[in-house]
Amino acid sequence: MLFPVYWMINVSLTPSTDMRKSPPSLFPVDVTFEGYSAVIQQQMPFLGTSLILGLGTVILTVAVAAPAAFALAKLRPRGAGLLNFLMLIAQMIPAIIIAMGFYAIYLGMGVLNTLPGLIVADSTIAVPFAVLIFSAFMSGIPEELLNAAKIDGASNWRTFRSIVMPVSRNSVVTVSLFAFLWAWSDFIFASTLNNGGALRPITLGIYAYIGNNNQQWNAIMATAVVASIPAAVLLVVAQKYVSAGVTAGAVKD
Repeated sequence: MLFPVYWMINVSLTPSTDMRKSPPSLFPVDVTFEGYSAVIQQQMPFLGTSLILGLGTVILTVAVAAPAAFALAKLRPRGAGLLNFLMLIAQMIPAIIIAMGFYAIYLGMGVLNTLPGLIVADSTIAVPFAVLIFSAFMSGIPEELLNAAKIDGASNWRTFRSIVMPVSRNSVVTVSLFAFLWAWSDFIFASTLNNGGALRPITLGIYAYIGNNNQQWNAIMATAVVASIPAAVLLVVAQKYVSAGVTAGAVKD
């Protein structure tokens, strides 16, 4: 599993003249940093765009999914079971089908090749998963805690904001991490909905190095290495919260 990661680093340090060497070197003999130099000179705007895209997707996903999950888990409106089923179905739809639907909608609305449009599109992938994670956690919150808030005169919104969200920290971190990673690594929506925009994410930045007659493999791999660092750091830092958030609601006392 780790060999492709190692090979990515190896190729990123290999000179362009040695790319077609046969057999290839298992270690970078003549180390070069020309790929990383290209990243610093050309890819930093794409990385900044991906950061904005990821944070925007996280904010929108949590803002939509958390109240929806609270309603499904605790307020139990009519059709809650059907809504949960529809969200499961939504996760089975191929992303390219959703992207083509968005393309037709965005073309009519005039928001094609815009960053807000891409944030909304990426959120549609994250929201169904986020609702399921939030619902599983919030269903385990004791009813006595919510009833105490009602006795004190708190509305449903105040209960959600002041009690439910603070105790749902693990699920918030889990949802935020997955939403960020989906937006960070997205290529289908980016290439379909924002390929001609002024602000393009890092996935399109990497793709810019690939042409019909030329592939800058050390620059491609160097960009991939740099783009992997934020995701790796987030996974390490949030590991314990993700473990608790994903398993929340699986076991009841």
